[in-house]
Amino acid sequence: MKIKVLVVDDSALIRSLLTEIINQQHDMVCVGAAPDPYVAREMIKALEPDVLTLDVEMPKMDGLEFLEKLMRLRPMPVLMISTLTEAGSEITLKALELGAIDYIAKPKLDVVKGVQSYADDIAEKIRIAARAKVFKRSHPPDVPKANNADAILPKAAGLLGSTEKVLIIGASTGGTEAIKEVLMRLPPDSPGVLITQHMPEKFTAAFAKRLDGLSSLRVKEAEDGERVLPGHAYVAPGHSHLLLARRGANYVASLNQGPEVNRHRPSVDVLFRSAANVAGKNAIAMILTGMGKDGAAGMLELKQAGAYTFAQDEASCVVFGMPKEAIAMGGVNEILTLKDIPGRVIQLLKTLGHGAIRV
Repeated sequence: MKIKVLVVDDSALIRSLLTEIINQQHDMVCVGAAPDPYVAREMIKALEPDVLTLDVEMPKMDGLEFLEKLMRLRPMPVLMISTLTEAGSEITLKALELGAIDYIAKPKLDVVKGVQSYADDIAEKIRIAARAKVFKRSHPPDVPKANNADAILPKAAGLLGSTEKVLIIGASTGGTEAIKEVLMRLPPDSPGVLITQHMPEKFTAAFAKRLDGLSSLRVKEAEDGERVLPGHAYVAPGHSHLLLARRGANYVASLNQGPEVNRHRPSVDVLFRSAANVAGKNAIAMILTGMGKDGAAGMLELKQAGAYTFAQDEASCVVFGMPKEAIAMGGVNEILTLKDIPGRVIQLLKTLGHGAIRV
């Protein structure tokens, strides 16, 4: 059975381009294209699509309002159409909070060329969405061989002595909400947190700002060379790999614009390997919801270096890809539901003697 996709966009040109891209795929078909949410509502009832692509700015009812109603009344996989701007990133993050699976870049200039250049990405995101879990609110295509973390840094021969703990998080599809859930449950004096979430460059600053407003931690986009402090969380910017490094007795954040690893920059594998090299047994790492295998090899390296590792369980993942791969490689100490991970991390920190944690 082909994946049935309904396109919702007020632009006739975008509707036409997306329809063409979808119908060119062997495993999907565009069953309809609606100019606004009211027409879309009737088409959903009649056509029963598997995936919806949804524009943000539309007449009669904006995309966020429609998404909120849809996820409350008839939950289904939704991909948001968003421009890569600061304002667009704020709206997209809100859409992910409301239940959208992912987002598709909508260029502001040279729309035809821009959308066509994203054709493979659009098709893959639709495939991922069709397989994703959709939570009610109150086979990927063959790809070329990708780099591993060797492209950015080698494995370390040994570790510098230290007792300072650090928390490491990696995620992809569905990760923006999963990371939020983890950070909101950590106390303000937690060890420093480093985060790699697969996300475009223009979105990461807004993502960090949003987390900063919701969490008791100070959350910011990571800067090269800055000290990793307790009570702070650092989000990898969309243009660079984020690595944990050391300057004397202190952990520091390091940014690297080397090649993509596992087709991603930032890459979870790169962050995990750097933490294995620098922190070893003083790292606590978690791999959350996401498509693909990025982070699986790095998590095994972390475990082998003495770190304690967690994977989000299948039931609470939007996409059980990255955690599944990490589990299969043997790199995971514990598999927990998302809501149980923060409490277990706090318990573990107390057991390990992290005196800064007060619960």
